[in-house]
Amino acid sequence: MIATAGLVDFHCHLDLYPDHAVAVRDAEAAGVFTLAVTTTPRAWPRNHELAQRTKHVRAALGLHPQLVAERENEIELWDRHLSETRYVGEVGLDAGPRFFKSLEAQKRVFQHVLQRCAQAGDKIITVHSIRSAKAVLDLVEAHLPPERGGIVLHWFTGTKSEAKRALELGCYFSINAGMLDNVRHTAMVQAIPLDRLLTETDGPFTHVGERPSQPADVAVVVEALGRLHGLPATEVASVIRDNLRTLLA
Repeated sequence: MIATAGLVDFHCHLDLYPDHAVAVRDAEAAGVFTLAVTTTPRAWPRNHELAQRTKHVRAALGLHPQLVAERENEIELWDRHLSETRYVGEVGLDAGPRFFKSLEAQKRVFQHVLQRCAQAGDKIITVHSIRSAKAVLDLVEAHLPPERGGIVLHWFTGTKSEAKRALELGCYFSINAGMLDNVRHTAMVQAIPLDRLLTETDGPFTHVGERPSQPADVAVVVEALGRLHGLPATEVASVIRDNLRTLLA
């Protein structure tokens, strides 16, 4: 297994582990650049506080599409915190059967997020797009010009043609082990140029054996991408680091 220092976990829910502070400390100790996403703006202050004490962990301000039905009114709180961070997420759309009924509200929230980020400029947004890739890309195209912010599509499961459109819009993709275990998704991942890829765990929602993934487990993803592209894992890790630098520049 490759060394974890310098790897990238661009989408992890550190505040959903049994001990949030320990999860942050472990990511920091592993030297993994970790984006700690939040699902509601109420979770922001604590995530922000813990991340500020670290070199490698950054917190993102989110309002998860699966929670919009109950929490759409928290968008005002999200607005109040936006100036405190460069990173936004988890946000986006979920048109899966459980959340389809709130899709119009989700679109309102996501459009608002994109418009506010475009006004602010220079935000990096990690985006959920389950069964909604086209709608997500339509909203991104309409409301966030590429020079006003960066989009990273998290656990993207759209088609190859949707991936191609996302690339044309300047999007990046964060890839996790679950995606590379799925033949249909692997083909889509293979079609994305290496210079647009980041890595993620989406822990604790993915697992290594019986336990939830942690940021250090992103090494598994780097090695799998290496096998997919016939490259040494160390070279893939270096490309991912360069991609993150490019995105942040």
